[in-house]
Amino acid sequence: MSNTVVIITLSLLVLLSPFLSRVTRIPVVVVEILLGSVAAYFGFLVENEIFKIIAKVGFLYLMFLAGMEVNLKAFGFEKKSLLRRTLIYFVMLYGCSLALFVYFDLNAVYLVAFPIFSLGMLMALVKEYGKNEPWLALALNIGIIGELVSIMALTILSGGLEYGYNREFAFTLGGLIAFLIGFVLFFKGIRILFWWYPGLKTLIMPHEDGKDQDVRFSMALMFIMVGVMLYLKIDVVLGAFLAGMFIATYFKHKTELPEKLSSFGFGFLVPIFFIHVGSTLSLDAFTDPKILKLALAIAGAIIGIRLVSSFVAYGGYFGFKNTVLFSLSDSMPLTFTVAIATLGFGAGAITHDEYYAFIVASMGSGIFLMIAIKIIYSFFRRYSP
Repeated sequence: MSNTVVIITLSLLVLLSPFLSRVTRIPVVVVEILLGSVAAYFGFLVENEIFKIIAKVGFLYLMFLAGMEVNLKAFGFEKKSLLRRTLIYFVMLYGCSLALFVYFDLNAVYLVAFPIFSLGMLMALVKEYGKNEPWLALALNIGIIGELVSIMALTILSGGLEYGYNREFAFTLGGLIAFLIGFVLFFKGIRILFWWYPGLKTLIMPHEDGKDQDVRFSMALMFIMVGVMLYLKIDVVLGAFLAGMFIATYFKHKTELPEKLSSFGFGFLVPIFFIHVGSTLSLDAFTDPKILKLALAIAGAIIGIRLVSSFVAYGGYFGFKNTVLFSLSDSMPLTFTVAIATLGFGAGAITHDEYYAFIVASMGSGIFLMIAIKIIYSFFRRYSP
């Protein structure tokens, strides 16, 4: 199929999705995924290099925006009791995952997949509900920590599947650790530099900027960090995420920048990413009983361990409503689940049916939970005193 048809189809889907979302009252991300699936089913969207590249850039831009939600100077937990509960949450989460892994004698792909985090769908929730909701603010903080851990887990899994657990794997893991240490030192060095020379901030991003220097610097930094990740053979998501963190931490004086970048991302690049996610799965997979059964088990495990961990860690602190909404909002690791399934299938660690089950589970749970969160949120908002 020609590039022209793909480009026109994408343009129409991006244009129509907010209108359909408003009419159906279904979250716009869900609409974009469904439209992508339907368009691919009828042959309007096929595997296309341009489409694939734009979708990848959209995903990286989404992770860049996620990083911009993190100001390292302000990041943290206001109360020590909340920090203790967060530690309990992660211990419970990984403990439950390990228990399922051992009890059902699963392979390592499942052990990494069950507790995985991804900020893609969570950022869509932030766009819809705002960061002032207590359950979403906590979900964002937990998601940031979880995503960093998940990137390390993905790197370990990728290296182990590609090289085996040998010297090459050790070099890959060592490169990741060395990079993270180097980035922390770089952050500290920049902090000292800006403390001695505060005028550098306004030199890079002037208050009065008629040439969009702030956007140019942000985009350049994101792609430079992605390039560094490619050179070091580390997941490029980490580079985009850290670039966003850098902007949010050191350029707070550009108060209009986050909105400017967010509008461009959620208005163009990010929708194309979600449409691409929908286009990667044949609708026929949703009718295969074997795949559906396994997908339900995977989705149930991902959601179940988070519900258990959330109520153990936060139930007494947060209340029923916020705990439920928090646990569900952190149960949509769509993009990283797809990444894990792709890695596992490519290395022969999981079967074709298991690969499709992971994709169906990630997409199906993402669609279901986005709708469920909206229903639960509206219910409590209407009937809460």
